[in-house]
Amino acid sequence: MKYRTVGAGGLELSEIAFGCGGNAGLMLRASASEQEAAVRRALDLGITYFDNAPDYGDGLAEENLGRALKALKARPVLNSKVEIRAENLHGIAAHVVASCEASLRRLGVDALDVFQIHNGPSAADPGLVGKVYTQLASADFLRADGAIEGIERLKKAGKIRHAGFICRGDDGGEVRRMLDTGVFSLINVPYTLLNPTAAMPRPAGFPGKDFGQVIGAAHERGAGSAIYAPLAGGWLSDSELRGQARHPLARAVDGQSDAAQKNRARAQAVSFLAQAHGISLAQAAYRFILSNPQVTTALGGFSSIAQMEEICAVSGMSAFGAEDFAQLQAAWSRFA
Repeated sequence: MKYRTVGAGGLELSEIAFGCGGNAGLMLRASASEQEAAVRRALDLGITYFDNAPDYGDGLAEENLGRALKALKARPVLNSKVEIRAENLHGIAAHVVASCEASLRRLGVDALDVFQIHNGPSAADPGLVGKVYTQLASADFLRADGAIEGIERLKKAGKIRHAGFICRGDDGGEVRRMLDTGVFSLINVPYTLLNPTAAMPRPAGFPGKDFGQVIGAAHERGAGSAIYAPLAGGWLSDSELRGQARHPLARAVDGQSDAAQKNRARAQAVSFLAQAHGISLAQAAYRFILSNPQVTTALGGFSSIAQMEEICAVSGMSAFGAEDFAQLQAAWSRFA
């Protein structure tokens, strides 16, 4: 396993991280013994960064990870998040603090290495309703009693060491605005073979969201980038191209929908990378991500130890070359 350091803060993360989200299902739906075995194997493989959130099973993924780490007597680099919903808008800073303290209890630690706002910044008021938390108005990050004030309280109390937030796309200007505050050390953003716009200009007519080359913007400001959904929701895998069922622990999807068929066709269009280099499509997807030296880590969503071992083998592989990227540019132009 190779490691990359975030800015001047000295935060070192493994190139492949352990994501605890619900899509893969391992930290939510596997047995306690399976979870402990997976965490042990992750540590053996050199994974030092574990990414979690209260929203993953309403705190269950945090509880399960905390239990496994306690059994293994291990203390890796830990991240969790806070979701800000409509009910929290009248006391955002206090909610940020309370959510962090609840995560600390579930994980069984005194402080988090990274704590992130799970909402992406939005120039306009997103009109939060019910349990939705995808975005948060930038004004609510910045105002008195806002999200940043909550972050600062936690830092002062020694309960977090670094802060970050999530990028949701079509928000490049607001991401830069938040990074310019100097509060944040790490952004979470998608950067995949199906949408490379977090690092590259968006081709004319390119489908999907524009992630505004925010990886470079973060790097310029001394912040790092953690890549989430590296397999683009699971479509970048050989099993998907073959039409095979997903792992039993993974979240089910409608594989026959129009969106699914488009994603499968686009995955097929970039699968030449795997064939040319004698690796799996999933490995090619991670190798593409790590070919960018401004990326800090890729958040692996693992349903099994075998998947984890497959992806960890990518760390240390050489970057894809100019010819590979030229062929990718041609494939991306056809997406439009």
